[in-house]
Amino acid sequence: MIAFLEGSLEVKELARIVLNCGGVGYEVTIPLSSYDRLPEQNKICRLLIHHHITEADQKLYGFMTESEREMFTHLLTINGVGPKIAVAALSGLPVSEMRRAIITGDIKTICSISGIGKKSAERIVVELRDRFGKGDQLDAFATTTEPQGDHRLRDAALALQALGQPAETAANKVKSVAKELTPKMTVEEIIRRALTQ
Repeated sequence: MIAFLEGSLEVKELARIVLNCGGVGYEVTIPLSSYDRLPEQNKICRLLIHHHITEADQKLYGFMTESEREMFTHLLTINGVGPKIAVAALSGLPVSEMRRAIITGDIKTICSISGIGKKSAERIVVELRDRFGKGDQLDAFATTTEPQGDHRLRDAALALQALGQPAETAANKVKSVAKELTPKMTVEEIIRRALTQ
């Protein structure tokens, strides 16, 4: 199996690149999330690779980060989700947003990906939710209302989990308090308000 490729970026297109590695050109399919991080054409590029082999075909899928490749391989384990849909998922949503949608059971967000219907989205949530660790679950509690570098909402969600609340319930309670978040509000106050929701 090919773990990574490093070489000159000969062809740079939205969904496809060609890497010249020691005189051999490797065609690699990439998601938009990786395309945005590619160097200029003819520069040296290193891509993490998923070598997908079927009876009829074999293709290389490339990623700039390990989190992208990991999400891609997780999605491939879902019945009805092939490489094309997995690439579309990574092109349509950042990995962090996809992870948050899976952990919190946000079917609507997952359905916004081209090629994924409601049943597939539900399967993705059910089968992948438990594969993410506690750190990933904490990241899912971050919301757009939480300022950069401010982890009060995540800390409050973790505390609610420690008090026995299921991860999804804790996330929803903290999100409802997030609308009233002020700079002076403490984690303890967020927890108190969340418990009354």
